[in-house]
Amino acid sequence: MAEPIEIILLRQWASYLGLPVWIMDAGGSLVFYNEAAEALLGRRFEESGAIAVEDLASLFSTRSEDGQPLAASELPVSIALMERRPSHSTILMQGFDGRARKLEITAFPVTGLAGRMLGAVAMFWETA
Repeated sequence: MAEPIEIILLRQWASYLGLPVWIMDAGGSLVFYNEAAEALLGRRFEESGAIAVEDLASLFSTRSEDGQPLAASELPVSIALMERRPSHSTILMQGFDGRARKLEITAFPVTGLAGRMLGAVAMFWETA
């Protein structure tokens, strides 16, 4: 199925940014992350491709700042998608390369005409 034009345009926009960006569709699947995100996730997008929502938790281990496991529903991008509101937090995440990183994440929902839910965008960066 083809992506909505708004998601296609978001992918184009994200490809120009030096800030890591991750884009999810309305079903919760990861449909794109930009070059800046590749270094933090440990793999190029061309190598991973889109990732179904049911596979995300097994690929990326996420924990709170104090080391407690986080449910997918507690992540900012999930909150943006499910609750349709912006969200921000600091998490520990292990990427494809097995390296754990402390990340600040800000996510927001993406809506189309007439309030149609299209997905969510997360911008993130590594903190010390």
